[in-house]
Formats: sequence, structure tokens, C-alpha cells
Amino acid sequence: MTDALRWGILATGGIAHQFAGDLVKNGFTVQAVGSRSQASADAFAAEFGIPTAHPSYEALVADPEVDIIYVSTPHPFHAANATLALEAGKHVLIEKPITLNAAEARAVVALAESKNLLVLEAMWTRFLPHMVRIREILAAGSLGDVRSLIADHTQDLPDDPAHRINSLALGGGALLDLGIYPVSFASALFGPPETVLASATFKATGVDAQIATIFHYPGGQIASLLSASDTKGPNTASILGTVGRIDIDEVWYSPTSFRVYNSANEVVETYETPAITGRGMHFQAAEAERLVAAGLITSDLLTTSESVQIMETLDAIRAQIGLVYLGD
Repeated sequence: MTDALRWGILATGGIAHQFAGDLVKNGFTVQAVGSRSQASADAFAAEFGIPTAHPSYEALVADPEVDIIYVSTPHPFHAANATLALEAGKHVLIEKPITLNAAEARAVVALAESKNLLVLEAMWTRFLPHMVRIREILAAGSLGDVRSLIADHTQDLPDDPAHRINSLALGGGALLDLGIYPVSFASALFGPPETVLASATFKATGVDAQIATIFHYPGGQIASLLSASDTKGPNTASILGTVGRIDIDEVWYSPTSFRVYNSANEVVETYETPAITGRGMHFQAAEAERLVAAGLITSDLLTTSESVQIMETLDAIRAQIGLVYLGD
């Protein structure tokens, strides 16, 4: 591991539990946690052996023993929480999507640049071992000219109107919670799309239940993506090239296996992710620590400009399907 940073966890929800667990299991330094209540912060700190529990986000970012803040609140609060941390001189790792919309993303990135602080979107999939190997295969030209991506992120999540996934006020719906994964994957492969076609169905609360998108790129590539919060699908992905393809197994955005096929449909490589400790969320933390140690404020694997571009794509999708959040 690189020079250790002291992590502060902002908010104590489910994703924060997963991330903190992976950090602790893999030897990272989790120094403090902040919640809107002392009781919640205390319980979280006790669960993970964290030295300091703060009763507010303001107290957390003001802690001189904390170097970097992990923002794990719902999407509509990412910009405000990241701004709070940046203004306090802390680096930030911000849960995906980086903000609610592109305007917020641009503002957060501009603030970080003005203060020479790291901003990294917590798209943990980018940094997983199987994605490292896939990038190597693509760079070697093993698939020929890469033409297409097919990917889904489909889950059968709670229908309770009070659940965050079904709340417009909390940025719920399939697109920002689930669709961010295949949209980000398409961005990694092809960059920003030239045209976007989107179709969606909605829940009674106003959030999207299913969202299908087709992206067309300047080089003629196409990405076909599906996300849903009310039906569980294969959660696989395929990258298609002129002389081969990669089929990524379930769950493609988590540590998993894949196969490389040649044009004769013969398997030429089978990849199995090595045994890892935890869920695999610590790889993005290692990248953040590497960047800070090197004096860098953005990652070449997921630049801040790409995170903004991804938000612009998500904004374009929402414009097409008529999805407006209360925080827009």
C-alpha cells in the first residue's frame, strides 16, 4: 500500500458500511466517522474500531487527524458534502454518481482544482483486477477494432415508496443508482457519446423503474445498455470487436471472471479474479492514496473531466425521458 492517508467516513448508510469494512479488512487507516447524530456515529465507530465519532459532518471535516473524506450520502447531497470537505482542505472520494447533475459536478471539480485537492468519483469497478486485465487486452488490440458494448445492471429492489431508491427527493430511480455503472463503462471504452437515445418506464413515485439507452459514437461504435430497479437480469457485459469479444460474467461490475473469444468463437483466455479480502472497494481507496502521494488531483483511470462528461450524458438521458429531480 502507498503512504497511508487517514480516512474520514461521511455518513453511515449501507454503502459506507461496505466501504469502511473493506478499508479495515485491508489495513487502511480509518480515523473518524461523521453522522448527523452522535448515536449513529458512535455505533458505526464501534463496529469498525474507528477512533473518533463526530456528531456532524462539519465536525468531521474539521478534524485535523483526517486527510481524506469519503462522501457516501445520497446523490442530491454529494455536491454540498464534497464542498464542505474541500473548503476544509480535505481530499474527497465521492460516491457515484459524483453529483446529481453536471452543473454540480463542474462546480465541485473547479473548487478542488482551485485548492489543489484530489477529487475522485468512487466508481470502484474501474479499479478492480478484472478491469485492469480487460484494459490490457484492449490495449494490445486482441479484439481488433472494438465496435460495441452490451451491458445491463438490473436488480429487483424494494417497491416501498419510502425507500430511497423510489424517492425523487433523494435522487432515486434506476438511472443514477444502477445505470451509472454501464454508462461509466461505456465512457471508459468509447468516451462521450455523439448521440443518445433513451426510453424509460416509471414508478408511481415519479422515479424511473427501467431505462434503456443506445449510445452512438463518432467512430461508429454503439453501446446498448439496460438498467432496472424492478427486475433482476443477468448483470453481464460483452465487449465486441472485429476479431474477438470479451464476455464478462455475473456480476460484471464486481470482482468476477471473463472469457476472451477469437473470431472463430474459440476461448483464447479465461480470467478468474484472484482471491480478495472483502468486496473489493478498497482498490479505489488505494488509487486515491497513490494519487495523493504523487501530488496528483485526478486519476488517469477516471479523470474529473470524464466524471463531468458522464454527468452530462446522464443529464441528456434524463432530458429525453423527462426525469427531473427536486434538486435540479
